Amino acid sequence: MRQKLWLGAGVPLVVGLLLALLFGQTRLANPTLFLRISLSTAVLLTGLTATILLAAAIGWHLHQQNQQAQAEKSLRATVAEDRRRFLQRLDHELKNPLMAMRAGLANVSNGQDEAAQQALASIEAQTVRLSQLTADLRKIAELETRPLELASVEMESLLLEVFELAQEHPSSEGRKLTLTVPQAPWPLPSVLGDRDLLFLAIYNLLENGLKYTAVPDAIELRAREEDNFVMVEVADTGPGIATADQPYIWEELYRGEAARGIPGSGLGLALVKAIVARHGGQVALSSRLGQGTLVILRLPIA
Repeated sequence: MRQKLWLGAGVPLVVGLLLALLFGQTRLANPTLFLRISLSTAVLLTGLTATILLAAAIGWHLHQQNQQAQAEKSLRATVAEDRRRFLQRLDHELKNPLMAMRAGLANVSNGQDEAAQQALASIEAQTVRLSQLTADLRKIAELETRPLELASVEMESLLLEVFELAQEHPSSEGRKLTLTVPQAPWPLPSVLGDRDLLFLAIYNLLENGLKYTAVPDAIELRAREEDNFVMVEVADTGPGIATADQPYIWEELYRGEAARGIPGSGLGLALVKAIVARHGGQVALSSRLGQGTLVILRLPIA
């Protein structure tokens, strides 16, 4: 493409050279021309020529930028589609073996001594964990393609429902769990979205806060209106996340050093990000080791 453009730009020069040779090397009349113009006209023509050349250069630069942006967009779409297909295949390949393993464990558990029973219970717990992992992978893959059931979601009632469920979590005992939503000068606005998915995203963040903190840490669920967005914040006074881990925590299956030994699939935050992205929002995280973590969801107002 670039070679064709450069060749096209050289066409006028080639035509000029051919005409010059035609007049200079043949018997065609070749009079000497004298062009008299005023200084103002010369300046005007010079400015016009410079403007045309500059506009052409800018146009070419913008064209190149647009081509690059289109190529990057196409590449991102291809990568996303490949990733979605991989998650679907992984779910399909794991689901049936896991079901067979759980059925087999149920059949052999009877009549075993205590040590064997404990070993079987451990194996069954791991199969349950893998089953949950494949279920979460399926959710993420489906989120990127299936249409959402959009409706006006009253955020205050949603947050209250999430908060009440989090208070029933086994890890909530001994931790200070609080909810803060604005009451003045006006209540929190609604957002357009899928209520069940938004509930899942916010609850996952609260559950993370409960799992990764210790007694008597505090976990706060806060919300506010900012510009044309509802900002939902989940903050805790837990151990925090290492700076080296922070760029990767939204990726599937990634677990930082501090998460080792704590039950989890490494898909919770990836699921949160996918849900928020499908609602046209953004996620952000700020954390300091030894002080705590703040996660912010930014959702467009309905």
